Amino acid sequence: MNLPLLVFLVGFALTFVIRIPIALGMIMTSVFYFALAPGPATGIGMAATQFLTNLNIKFILIAVPLFVFAANVMNTGEVTEMVFNFASTLVGKSRGGMGHVNVIASLIFSGMTGSAVADASGLGIMEIEAMRQHGYDDGFSCGITAASATIGPIFPPSIPMIFYAMLSGASIGALFMGGMVPGILMALFLMGYIAFIAKKRDYPRGAKYTIMEFIKHTTRALPALFTPIILLGGIYSGFVTPTEAGALAGFYALLISFFVYRAMGPGKLWGVIKDTVRTTGVLSLIVGAAFIFSYIVAIEHIPDMFAGALLGVTKNKYLLLLVVNILFLILGMFIDTMCITLVFIPMVLPLVEALGIDLVHFGVVIVLNMMIGLSTPPFGMLLFIVSGISGTPLKTVIKECLPMTCMLIIVLFLITYIPDIVLFVPNTFMK
Repeated sequence: MNLPLLVFLVGFALTFVIRIPIALGMIMTSVFYFALAPGPATGIGMAATQFLTNLNIKFILIAVPLFVFAANVMNTGEVTEMVFNFASTLVGKSRGGMGHVNVIASLIFSGMTGSAVADASGLGIMEIEAMRQHGYDDGFSCGITAASATIGPIFPPSIPMIFYAMLSGASIGALFMGGMVPGILMALFLMGYIAFIAKKRDYPRGAKYTIMEFIKHTTRALPALFTPIILLGGIYSGFVTPTEAGALAGFYALLISFFVYRAMGPGKLWGVIKDTVRTTGVLSLIVGAAFIFSYIVAIEHIPDMFAGALLGVTKNKYLLLLVVNILFLILGMFIDTMCITLVFIPMVLPLVEALGIDLVHFGVVIVLNMMIGLSTPPFGMLLFIVSGISGTPLKTVIKECLPMTCMLIIVLFLITYIPDIVLFVPNTFMK
């Protein structure tokens, strides 16, 4: 190992030890590397050329701020309230009904935004307060809110899958389709756990709705419920690209928020724009920093060395998938999802290709793996979000959320070792 590479790796490790913002840490370690490394291939000029010629032509990245904007509009324009009320009429009357409503609302909302954070911070406030009013423990309410929010980036559309497609070259349409069945499985496993706990703790049944009330809530929610139909129908019919679908989602969200629900005016729209710009700026900085970081990783052949080391231990792809899953689960406990996507996924892609693993299958597996990390201590972002918006102590949230995380891990290993769970839908409809 040469000195520039050693400084690079040690500097990156120190980023997490002293809690430097990840984008700043990647930039600093990259600058140290370029200052020490000789030769044109390792020069800053070559890295800048690669950045300008490769990253800036990734038009799919435009979809990210568009979906962020759509999520912000829906959270501000009362779309979340319509979705929640509709879910209540579907499953609210059963024992533990408000917990089931939480999961179903997250599944529906995931078809609109593709963001776990948007789900937890938007729907989460409403879900936790409703469960409180019905007599549920705060820890349980927060735990199911965090766990169900992880469905957001699995069921299409999905912002993490867009980044994965950019890195791997996998079809975004196939990735979106591949996430459908796993997303539904996650909801079913969580609802099974809710049913068990509700019976054990004697949680109350929800309100019963008459046929007229069901029709009323369904009619009011229909404009919002059309969002995933318009998005996915547009993509799979070939009418729009995934990037254009992001623009369509934002435009449609504005239409229903302004003219259907009349819940948004110029003031709220300006706030949404500012939040979107702020989020996009943070993401752009991370993407740019990660690209330079990954360039160094590539020219030092770290992915090849990593793949070679694992293949030297065993060439059994099922065992290697287990190792990769465990590694990424551990990374997810400590490292931001965006960092894992942009830095660590490129390291394992050569291994995936060497073993002949389908890129769509692996993409859905790895995105679910990372989403589980969002609800796993010590640094799961969703845990901090639901704790903050509810005022519930973090340790209480973690205690209740861990069994739910185990349910999600079961789904993870099911889709890892039964690829058809992921591939059946894209193989059926994209041939």
